[in-house]
Amino acid sequence: MNNPKIGHFPPSKRLGLIVHALIILALAGASAWGFWNLSRASVGPTFVNFLLVGLIAFAPIPFFGYRAYSLYKADYYIDRDSLAMLWGLRVEDVPLTDIEWVRPATDLTHPLNLPRFRLPGAVLGTRRHPDLGLVEFIASDTRNIILIATSKRVFAISPNDAASLVRTFARATEMGSLSPAEPVSVYPSFIVTQAWQTPLARFLWVSGLILNIGLIVWVGILIPSLSQIPFGFDAFGAPNDPTASSRLILLPLLSMLLFISGVIAGLYYYRWDKTRPLAVILWVSSSVSAMLFLVAVLFLVTTPI
Repeated sequence: MNNPKIGHFPPSKRLGLIVHALIILALAGASAWGFWNLSRASVGPTFVNFLLVGLIAFAPIPFFGYRAYSLYKADYYIDRDSLAMLWGLRVEDVPLTDIEWVRPATDLTHPLNLPRFRLPGAVLGTRRHPDLGLVEFIASDTRNIILIATSKRVFAISPNDAASLVRTFARATEMGSLSPAEPVSVYPSFIVTQAWQTPLARFLWVSGLILNIGLIVWVGILIPSLSQIPFGFDAFGAPNDPTASSRLILLPLLSMLLFISGVIAGLYYYRWDKTRPLAVILWVSSSVSAMLFLVAVLFLVTTPI
């Protein structure tokens, strides 16, 4: 949107951010508890149980983290040429000339079918309506839902001041367009696909993933064959007191965490041409860190106790 904005209608965010923050903290606490006990457990069923708790609790954290980030950045804008819906990496910029009508969802004869998986701050997804066809939800709650109808689909949004958005849309339409606007539709998956098509990014992702999987397999083979290891070194380079070999599993888990974080952070910067070198640096660092963890494991298992 290049023209001055004549309407700015953010969705409600406070409750959604609180709910997502509590979920992330609960999952992080459960994951940390599992990994902490894992590092102290002996090899056996207890070790496997703590490993599963740590991994299962950690797995949804990036999902909820992205949803919290999307809600924090969410906004709806209207100018004389288009109406834009921003939700994290999801961007929908619709020319006003392509919008057929704007009305509250309460005007419908048949109620909207809401997305099956929804939370405060994340009413997202697509559902079919008997009268409207495909409806895409880009909303933070189920109150004050406004429907934006285009020739291709209907969007359901939830501005804080829904009535004001409808009035502003009518005023912008009466004012007329200053210049023809092109529709823009960007999905998070588009960024991933675009980066995957780059040979360097593809090589770094695959090599980093192979290194981390290899590290996990190697450590899984080593742990039963070792009773104790010197987990770390002091300031003078001497090995620390021996500890249970099960603590060795923390290294591949930390390596995988850094790799995933680096890939996600790189995708964020890959969206703009001027910051793409930074994305490549992050992806290179993720692969290099996996190699360093391999070396660290080698040092620990070959250091005499």
